[in-house]
Amino acid sequence: MIKIDLENTYEIDKINKDLSACTFYTEIKNGNKVELHISILKNPDEHLIGIYNLAFGPLNKEGEIDDKVIVEHLNIQKVFSTVLMIAITFLELNKEKKYKIGIDGSNDTRAYLYHRMFKKNYKMFSEFLVIGGADWYVKLLRYKNDIERDSEGYPYFKPILETFDLHKKSTELYRYYYFELK
Repeated sequence: MIKIDLENTYEIDKINKDLSACTFYTEIKNGNKVELHISILKNPDEHLIGIYNLAFGPLNKEGEIDDKVIVEHLNIQKVFSTVLMIAITFLELNKEKKYKIGIDGSNDTRAYLYHRMFKKNYKMFSEFLVIGGADWYVKLLRYKNDIERDSEGYPYFKPILETFDLHKKSTELYRYYYFELK
């Protein structure tokens, strides 16, 4: 279980002015260090206005963050504490804009990890953050035996944001997690 401690973080190596990108080195189990990159970019989904997507991980061969790679961190708590400290500082820097930070639970393992992390640290986070989740739904059309579709005829999925549910079953996890300052 990941216990967040915003006082116990890795030293930031490089950071840009608006805090939307930075790097730090993490220790891995074999004794080596790996450079991790953090990116905070506007979410491209037209329905997630004001949400900035948080990505972190080492760079792949194309120079992009590989947030799907498995890294055997020596101290996963310190890694997540560092990433969240940067994200919270980004929110504080942009407080008047009322941004949200989102984390994509791109597979069941990651969604379960994020859910457990937010649940374990909920009491501490709830002092200064509002935490929520999003799932994507298709609207059932009224008076029709059909669903809402896009211009190409495919189901039109839209996210619905809701307050974090501490009692969600592991089979009903959010697809996307978000947090914002109170």
